[in-house]
Amino acid sequence: MHLTLVILAAGMGSRYGGLKQLDGVGPSGETVLDYAVFDARRAGFTRVLFVIRRDFEEQFRTQVGARYAGVLEVDYAFQAVTDLPEGRVPPPERVRPWGTGHALWCARARLAGPFAVINADDFYGRNSFERLARFLADGQDDLGRNAARCAMVGFRLANTLSDHGTVSRGVCELTGRRLQRVTEHTGIAAADVGAGRRYSGAEVVSMNCWGFTPAVLPLLDRRLRTFLAERGADLKAEFYLPEAVSGMVAEGEAVVDVLETTSSWFGVTYREDRPRVEAALRSLVAAGEYPTRLAEA
Repeated sequence: MHLTLVILAAGMGSRYGGLKQLDGVGPSGETVLDYAVFDARRAGFTRVLFVIRRDFEEQFRTQVGARYAGVLEVDYAFQAVTDLPEGRVPPPERVRPWGTGHALWCARARLAGPFAVINADDFYGRNSFERLARFLADGQDDLGRNAARCAMVGFRLANTLSDHGTVSRGVCELTGRRLQRVTEHTGIAAADVGAGRRYSGAEVVSMNCWGFTPAVLPLLDRRLRTFLAERGADLKAEFYLPEAVSGMVAEGEAVVDVLETTSSWFGVTYREDRPRVEAALRSLVAAGEYPTRLAEA
């Protein structure tokens, strides 16, 4: 079975100040993306599909995609504010991207088999990809109830924060190992987490690390159309993938298994996060989890 890794890389990186997907943070200049592709490849993924913007296509193809062409099938899809379902047009003033759910929708024509979805600037770790690969290799599109079968790798909120600014997180409600709801929480600071504070830190959050079959794509299309009908005039509204999946679960359209992982998560949300990410990667390399030079592995 051919497994595809969809990497959402169209984010503008405005908080970080540049095209952060191309920043080297590993011991030999590897990007966070390099580690994701490396982990996915050794877990059994054979194809990577980058969702990017047209305005940095040439730079991305040359500096990122070309590195993987010899070891994986590399493909591209493009997210644009104007790429919407037939009959829908964005407000003339709209410049903000429509969000992660829209990014995946823009890739729908390039997806014919099971696939995982991740953010380009997040580190998920080897075990996360191994769990997703095992789930996707199972090959079951439903559970006998006409519900799309999906998976989500969950992380603890306390392990997903930045010391240098606020973050947005999809906080999950679970019944056993099944996802019931994802609610987007914005403006979460490290000071908000801990005993007696707004969050305990033990909350399971979605970091956009998903496993899907193509059965989810028509469901996503319907939810995008509803979102645009209800909120399309709001210049700041975004169609988040966790909220879209949460809606599918609530209406019995999807069943989501929450996969426990032994991997650590970290990300480069702000430029000041970089030293912490570099130190974490050095520790993993020293422990033998990764080779010193990924390009030689």
